[in-house]
Amino acid sequence: MKENAEKFRELDSAELDKQLREGAEQMFRLRFQMSMGQMDGVKKVRTLRKERARILTVLKEKGTAPSAAAAAPVPVVKKTGKTAAKAAAAKAAPKKAVSKAAPKSAKKGKKGE
Repeated sequence: MKENAEKFRELDSAELDKQLREGAEQMFRLRFQMSMGQMDGVKKVRTLRKERARILTVLKEKGTAPSAAAAAPVPVVKKTGKTAAKAAAAKAAPKKAVSKAAPKSAKKGKKGE
């Protein structure tokens, strides 16, 4: 693990920003492909996420902020089709009101009558 961070510590801030942007673009493409069912890139996405975290850590250690384009969160690909429609319908559906039942003592009194 330390050798990976050392590799990034040797680079200057501009090069780190460039790698951060490239990694974000690559992660976006992989997520898009995974959502379309074209490939199984779970391991690659995980390594890209860790690499991105290492770069951001090194930039923070150096005291420089990443550029706005590089620091922006990676957009999430939304699913389309029936599953997305079901999820949207579940969020939009109103919640059922919970009716409060009569106290137990009142129920017992009615049964005995």
